[in-house]
Amino acid sequence: MDENRRRNLLRRGKIIQGIRQYFLREGFVEIDTPCLVPSPGMEPHLVALEVLVTHPDGVKKKMYLHTSPEYCLKKLLAQGWDQIFHICRVFRDGEFGDTHQVEFTMLEWYRTHADYRKIMDDCEGLLSYLSGEILGKKELWYQRKRIDLSPPAERLSVPGAMQIYARVDIEKNSDGASLLEEAKSRGFRFEPGGVYSFDEVFFKIFLEKVEPHLGNSKPTFLYDYPASMAALARLKPESPMLAERFELYIAGLEIANAFSELVDPVEQRKRFESEQRLRAVLEKPLYPIDEELLEALSHLPPSAGIALGVDRLVMLFCDAPRIQEVLAFPIQ
Repeated sequence: MDENRRRNLLRRGKIIQGIRQYFLREGFVEIDTPCLVPSPGMEPHLVALEVLVTHPDGVKKKMYLHTSPEYCLKKLLAQGWDQIFHICRVFRDGEFGDTHQVEFTMLEWYRTHADYRKIMDDCEGLLSYLSGEILGKKELWYQRKRIDLSPPAERLSVPGAMQIYARVDIEKNSDGASLLEEAKSRGFRFEPGGVYSFDEVFFKIFLEKVEPHLGNSKPTFLYDYPASMAALARLKPESPMLAERFELYIAGLEIANAFSELVDPVEQRKRFESEQRLRAVLEKPLYPIDEELLEALSHLPPSAGIALGVDRLVMLFCDAPRIQEVLAFPIQ
C-alpha cells in the first residue's frame, strides 16, 4: 500500500476512536440503526440505492439503503432516548468526485430539549478534543491554510454572508424574480430569458461568491438558511422567513448540516408532499412517506441534531485534497 494512504488510514482509525471517546465522555449513548429502510428520505437532490428483499412467501419488496440514519434516530428520541450518536455507512447514488463517494461514513448525533445552538457547542467541543488528541495542538494545516480549531468558531448568518461576500440582500429580495434582478445588477450572469427559482439564483451566488470564503482561518457556522431550504428544520419563531439550520465549514469545505428539529407532523407531511412533487418535476425516483416518522414527531420533545461527514473530517486532519486518499477501498 502507498505509504501516504497507510498513514491516512491509521489516522482515520484514531479519529473514529476519538469521536466515540468524546461522545461517551459527554454522556451520549451509541446507537445502531438498519441500513435497509422502507423510506430513504425526500430531499430532492438525493437518490437512494434500491434493493429487492425476498420474503419467505417469495414476494419481493423494494427497500432502500439509507441516505442517512436520521429517521430512525428521531424515532428513538420519540421513544424516550435523550442523547444519542451513530457512526455508520450511508449511500447516495451518483455522488462521485474529490469530496463525494456513493458509500461514505456519517456521524450523526441528537439531543432532546436543545436547539441548533447547543449542537454548535458540541461541534466546537468535538473539534477541540480531536485536534488535541490526534494532532497534539488546537490547529491543523489544510492545503496551505492554517485553521485554528480552538473555540469559539466563527458564527455567520446566511443573510449576513450573502451581504458581506456578494453584496446581495436575500431578506429584501425573498422571491426568485427580485433576487435575480439584484444578482444581475451585481454582475452575476444568467441565460437571457431564463426563468429561475429563488433557490437556483441563491445557489449560483452562494457557490461563486460565498462558499470559498467560509472556514478559512477558523471553522464557520453558517446559520439561518432561507425557509425554502428548511427540509427537516423548524422555522425561527421571530423570523419565519428563516430556518434554524446551520452548516459547518472548514477550509471552504462543508463538513456538517444541522437543525433545530421540526416536531410538527402536519407541517412535516406538507413538506414531504412538496418534496415529492418537486422530485417528480426533476424526474427523480419517488419514495414513500415514512408514516412511522410522522407518528413519532407527535411524541418528540424539542430536539436538535446534526449529520457530519467523517471522511471529509479525516481529509482535513490528513491534509488530503481528495476523499479517495482517506479510504481503504474507494469507488473510482
